[in-house]
Amino acid sequence: MRIFAWIFCALFLLLASKSSAAASAEVENLRMWPAPDHTRVVFDISKPVTHSLFMLPNPERVVIDIPNIYMGVSPPEPGASDPFLRRIRFASHNKRRDLRIVLDLKRPVRPKSFLLKPNRNYGYRLVVDLYGPEEPQASKKSAPKPPVSKPSVSKPSTSPKPLASKPPTPKPRKRTTRKLRKVVVAIDPGHGGEDPGALGRLGTKEKDVVLAIGRKLKALLNRKRGIRAILVRDGDYYISLKKRMQIARNRKADLFVSIHADAFRNPLVYGSSVYVLSPRGASSEAAKWLADKENSADLVGGVSLDDKDDLLASVLLDLSQTATLDASINLGAEVLGELKKLGKTHKKRVQRAGFVVLKSPDIPSILVETAFISNPDEERRLRSRRHQQRVAKAILTGISRYLKNNAPRDTVLAARK
Repeated sequence: MRIFAWIFCALFLLLASKSSAAASAEVENLRMWPAPDHTRVVFDISKPVTHSLFMLPNPERVVIDIPNIYMGVSPPEPGASDPFLRRIRFASHNKRRDLRIVLDLKRPVRPKSFLLKPNRNYGYRLVVDLYGPEEPQASKKSAPKPPVSKPSVSKPSTSPKPLASKPPTPKPRKRTTRKLRKVVVAIDPGHGGEDPGALGRLGTKEKDVVLAIGRKLKALLNRKRGIRAILVRDGDYYISLKKRMQIARNRKADLFVSIHADAFRNPLVYGSSVYVLSPRGASSEAAKWLADKENSADLVGGVSLDDKDDLLASVLLDLSQTATLDASINLGAEVLGELKKLGKTHKKRVQRAGFVVLKSPDIPSILVETAFISNPDEERRLRSRRHQQRVAKAILTGISRYLKNNAPRDTVLAARK
């Protein structure tokens, strides 16, 4: 009888331990995405969890406590170029039911963490962003007060009155010549980091192809006199749609060119396209589908719900933005005309759709779909460096043709007319 009792107890404990393990969540994968201003650490988890996060000094480190979970992978080593992260380590406690993860840092950070729900590419994710400390605001120095002088009692003067003199002749004013500036073109390679964008059948990632084209376009534009090109994204990291616009505005961009290589349900769809913002909705079913797909990038790339504001939820351009939209259409038409020389385009005219990155009210903005990566032939071309250069040259020529008659007045290009 005792033997059966022991067997029953052993089976009960075994089943209890299995059910406990089954109830626990698992860290299934871990990724790091260093960017110029922050590092993102992403934990793929099997189910939603609660967590707490705090910092410890000397040495600087971020501590993440997650109950009822276990680490199913070994943390990778951060790259030497990572601006913030030195090492990731972990330990289980509370009878191996809870997990503590420690991020050893190179310098102080401002951490931010949030949980992301599953989407088309990933399951549940716990995201930890490490930002540099905020810049201390320069204290406004109050202007020195003039010394308070004691009131003096004036005595009657006994000296003779001075002879009346002619007023001094005013000196001629020097003409101040305003310094001419370069036209600033912001190039925005789409997606990046957690968000690979569209995927081709050969495994080609949109984020890699468009970054390669963007870098080539930047190099070509910077060889032109009177033009300065900047890259909104210059590495494998994700930037929210809102921040892409902010970067362009902070760099005082005159033009905004977003580069993509998207996909469609039908692999036979082919050809490049150019889009501008639509005040009334998409100009075709494909345009709407692509816009919905691109605008959901924040869900894939990972943006905290706290970051949502009126800009992302606002209505499209109002009447005051008509001039910017007209300029965007003209710019798009020039670029599309050059892309036609590379092969058949998806549409003969500039398309319209509600892309979030095109919503800047005062910067002419276009989105270039260089090809459909879902088309096997176009995917092979996009993988070719030679074809990437040809696409970059076509966009360059289109921009140059537009600026020939539309350069801002205070620029070198406008003065050359």
